[in-house]
Amino acid sequence: MIKEIAGHRSVRQYRSDAVPQEVLDEILAAAVRASTVGNMQLYSIVVTTSRSVLDELAPLHFNQPAATTAPVLMTFCADVHRFSMWCRQRGAEPGYDNFCWFMNAVTDALLASQNAVLEAEAHGLGICYLGTTLYNAREIAGVLRLPAGVMPVMTVSVGYPVQMPPLTDRLPVDAVVHYDTYTDYTPEEIDRLWREREASAETAELLAVNGLPNLARIFTERRYPKADNVAFSRKYFDDLVAQGFFEQ
Repeated sequence: MIKEIAGHRSVRQYRSDAVPQEVLDEILAAAVRASTVGNMQLYSIVVTTSRSVLDELAPLHFNQPAATTAPVLMTFCADVHRFSMWCRQRGAEPGYDNFCWFMNAVTDALLASQNAVLEAEAHGLGICYLGTTLYNAREIAGVLRLPAGVMPVMTVSVGYPVQMPPLTDRLPVDAVVHYDTYTDYTPEEIDRLWREREASAETAELLAVNGLPNLARIFTERRYPKADNVAFSRKYFDDLVAQGFFEQ
């Protein structure tokens, strides 16, 4: 296991130093070597380094420090537009403006993002995946001037860390791996799998700050409550339609 995988951290505060263009070039070269559906490369990467555009994007990422302090934001987009243009210019009629091919393009984009992240970390840079991209996809598409058939799916902030945060805990391997068929969990196994995380000092601090009795309640009542999940899901679907992935 390469050290960048084992040592991955989410960095949310960056120094103001610019990322050299030659380093960005290596990051992007790594990204385009990712696996891709049918060798179609159904993604685009919008690399933002301009302060004026970064300032436009920041509120769309809720002005979180990972967005406001990063010298580089890379927006990974599902992109069926480019491939469809090529098809039409060769007299072939594409049929990729639908949910199936949106999901293929999302897969391509996220595979490319992980290659980019590993290369960035190999250069001593820090990164953070910004899930807020899903909340304001249409607005981000407007700032980045994305045509129909191109949809933001993930943003990665990149920069030199102010300081390297500690490793974030993960569930044990046997929590997520099933052999041959899915084996459902017993209540006792659920307790075992989350025991270490629930007993951590970080969890104790979160419980005190939020005034809640357990970590699951923090997720369901503070971080990702159902009402927000439903509202943002509806908005993202509407944004997807607006970006041309379904017939209106």
